[in-house]
Amino acid sequence: MANIKSQIKRNRQNDKRRLRNRVVRGDTRSAVKNARAVIETGNAETAKVALKQAISALDKAAEKGVLHKNNVARRKSRLMKKLAAIPAKTMVEPQPAETVAAIEPEPTPAKKATPRKRTAAPKAAETQAVEVAEKAEPKAKKPAEKKPAKASASKAKPAAAKTTAKKTTAAKKTSVKK
Repeated sequence: MANIKSQIKRNRQNDKRRLRNRVVRGDTRSAVKNARAVIETGNAETAKVALKQAISALDKAAEKGVLHKNNVARRKSRLMKKLAAIPAKTMVEPQPAETVAAIEPEPTPAKKATPRKRTAAPKAAETQAVEVAEKAEPKAKKPAEKKPAKASASKAKPAAAKTTAKKTTAAKKTSVKK
C-alpha cells in the first residue's frame, strides 16, 4: 500500500481507467471475433458488414488510447486479408437484411466504471418538490446590511501594553478600565 498521497491518488485513477478500458477492449474483441466467424462462413456481403463493425470498434479503441495504433493497424490488416482470401467462385448469395441484423451484435449497455458510494436515504417526495420549486424561482437579492464598525481593541490599549509579551493580571485590569 502506498504511503504518499500522490501515489494513492494515482492508484485510484489507474483503477478507474482500467475498468473503462476493459469495457472498450471487450467490445473490440467481440466485434473482431464476430467478423472472423462471418468471414469463415464465406458470405462476402455479411462479412463486409461485420468487418466494418470490427474496424470501427478497433479505431475507437485506438482513438481512446486503449490499444496502440500499430496494434490496431495490424489487426485490421489481418481481417482484410482474410476477407480478400474468400474466393470469388465460392461466394455465397447475399442474405436478406434480416439475417444480417441477426448476425450483428446488439449494443451492450455501458457499465459503470467505479462502484457507487453509499448515499443518504432518499428524500421524501414533498421535500424534493419544494427543492425543485426553489430552484425554478430565482431568489431575490437582499440588500447587504452594513455592520456597525467596532472600535479596535488595539487602539484603546496604551502603548506600553503593546510592547510587553505577557501581561499580568494587574495590567489586564488597568487596560480594561481605560
